[in-house]
Amino acid sequence: MPEPPLVVVADPIDAAALARLRAGPCRVIDASGDPKTLGSQLGDAWGLIVRSRTKVTSELLAKAPHLALVARAGVGVDNIDMAAAGARGIRVVNAPGAATASVAELTVAFYLLLVRGLYPQISATKGGKWERGAHGRELAGKTVGFVGYGRIAREVARRIVPFGATPIAFDPFVSRAPDGTELVPFETLLARADIVSLHAALTPENRHLLNAAALAQMRPGAYVVNVARGALVDEAALVAALRSGGLAGAALDVFEVEPPMNRELLEMANVIPTPHIGAATAEGQGRAGAETVDEVLRALRGEPLTSQVPTPGGAR
Repeated sequence: MPEPPLVVVADPIDAAALARLRAGPCRVIDASGDPKTLGSQLGDAWGLIVRSRTKVTSELLAKAPHLALVARAGVGVDNIDMAAAGARGIRVVNAPGAATASVAELTVAFYLLLVRGLYPQISATKGGKWERGAHGRELAGKTVGFVGYGRIAREVARRIVPFGATPIAFDPFVSRAPDGTELVPFETLLARADIVSLHAALTPENRHLLNAAALAQMRPGAYVVNVARGALVDEAALVAALRSGGLAGAALDVFEVEPPMNRELLEMANVIPTPHIGAATAEGQGRAGAETVDEVLRALRGEPLTSQVPTPGGAR
């Protein structure tokens, strides 16, 4: 009798989800504790589960000649060589809804911290200062411009409307927003938004979408929030715009290089940096593990998949 298919877990996932996977019709190797050994564990692997740490390159795939499925316990798949997976007929799945609430809450927190000017005030108070008086503004009455209007952006919009903020959005792949949010050209969004909020997937075409020219088109005193992918923003141009006073501030959960190397950007008083933690809540990680394992188990049983990501020339 042949052995059950082997699933290799490359990055840590929720413990309950891992236990459920172990109880399924497969063998499981948890290689998350020592990434250096991953390549040697893939010789017989049928499935591979990753988060964002593991880069599923063509070289890594070459070490897994029997691989049929890559499961990303999260949303973005830019750490997976989709062309190489497609060429091999390897199916790729993700957990598209797992992090929605977690990232939406962080995004709203960024808006409030920025418009109220709270981050430098917190630091000043911790440093022994007591700087009272009129300070900051309200989110009410502000226009938030979403670049990319998918699941997370729509959830953020739903949460800020009760604050009295107005959402607008630019998304070349959305012809009509299901919630009625006004869709506008990119240049119009830059000119109207008090907060430009990035929620787009990274592609070769939109790398450095917010470059010096785009930042110059933003309203004086506006803010940039990026919870999507770091390379959507030209960090050197952002530093220049912040130093000139054209922009009032920025909140960044993602960076062009992670961990970030741009000390000038990180040390600016009007920049709020966080270490790519948008999805890193207990609830979000629990959902990501559960949704990913559900999909792997469906694939093992030969059932239709619910979150397959298209690959160039890939299997369906």
